[in-house]
Amino acid sequence: GIILVAINPYKELPIYGDAIIHAYSGQNMGDMDPHIFAVAEEAYKQMARNNKNQSIIVSGESGAGKTVSARYTMRYFATVSKSSSNAHVEDKVLASNPITEAVGNAKTTRNDNSSRFGKYTEISFDQSYQIIGANMRTYLLEKSRVVFQSENERNYHIFYQLCASAMQPEYKHLKLGRSQENNLLFI
Repeated sequence: GIILVAINPYKELPIYGDAIIHAYSGQNMGDMDPHIFAVAEEAYKQMARNNKNQSIIVSGESGAGKTVSARYTMRYFATVSKSSSNAHVEDKVLASNPITEAVGNAKTTRNDNSSRFGKYTEISFDQSYQIIGANMRTYLLEKSRVVFQSENERNYHIFYQLCASAMQPEYKHLKLGRSQENNLLFI
C-alpha cells in the first residue's frame, strides 16, 4: 500500500485548509506532493471505484500528530463527500467519547495530552459516498500507567479530575483528597 511519512511541526501550517483539500480532490496519487490529503483521496477513490472498504493506518510515537492526522483525514472525507452537516464530522467523531479520553490520556514528558490507547474509527458512507455516521472503538494499551508513572509524568487525567472534584457533594462518598495526598495509585 501507500506509505506517507509525516513530521509534526508542533505549529499550525497553512497546508490543511479547504483550498488544499479541493486541490487534492480528484487527483491521482503522485500527481501532487505527498500529503495526508493525497492518501485520503486515494482511499476515497478506491472505495468509490471498487465499492470496497478501505483502511488508513495512522501510527507513530507520542506527540507525533496521529490524532491531528486522523482529524485532517476525516475533514477531507467530509469535504469531498459534500456531507451535509453543520458541524465538521471530525469534531463529532473525536468528541464522541470524552470519557474514554479522560480515562486514556495522560501527561508525558513529550505531550501534555498523550493518548495511551489505540483508536479504531470506522466511517460509514451511503451509496452516494456521503458520510452517514461513524463508530469509534478504543483499546487501552498502557495498563502499567495505572500503578506507575515515569519521573515528570502523570497518571491518567481522570484521576486528577476526580481529585479536583473531591469536594463536590456527589463525590463525598469516594473519600478522595488532593492528588498529591492520594499518590494516584488507584487499583
